[in-house]
Amino acid sequence: MSEASIAKKAQEVEVVTAKLKEAASVVVVDYRGLTVDEVTELRKQLREANVEMKVIKNGILRRAAEAAGLEGMGDVFVGPTAVAFSNDDVVAPAKIMNDFAKEAKALEIKGGIVEGNVSSVEEIVALAKLPNREGLLSMLLSVLQAPVRNVAYAVKAVSESKEEVA
Repeated sequence: MSEASIAKKAQEVEVVTAKLKEAASVVVVDYRGLTVDEVTELRKQLREANVEMKVIKNGILRRAAEAAGLEGMGDVFVGPTAVAFSNDDVVAPAKIMNDFAKEAKALEIKGGIVEGNVSSVEEIVALAKLPNREGLLSMLLSVLQAPVRNVAYAVKAVSESKEEVA
């Protein structure tokens, strides 16, 4: 190999290493068997959720995972591999890939990384079943409002009972 190609591959490894370290979550899939239309639709859904999908050579992925300190990812980087990176939403790539895999049986989730930790297929599928960030915030807000709402109902009930007595 020439020095130029070695330098180019080293630079690619650095870029992918940085992406792996910065990402809130990464989902690795085998896309073999998907039609062009299906891949286009998948990329569209990912783009709308601000998730970047790339097809990267397994050797570069292995070196980048090793450089990022992600042990155990070597088994995942086998065969045709596409990687979805999300810097914002931890749930989005898992949810989109899992939902798409239900429709397009050819798409297979191989594993992933969630907040710097290597995750199995089962963990990625479990993550996909969680509500998205907005849904979780809505649930939190509902939980926080419940005590205040209960106090307001109690005060109103006391007020109404005193009015009836008077």
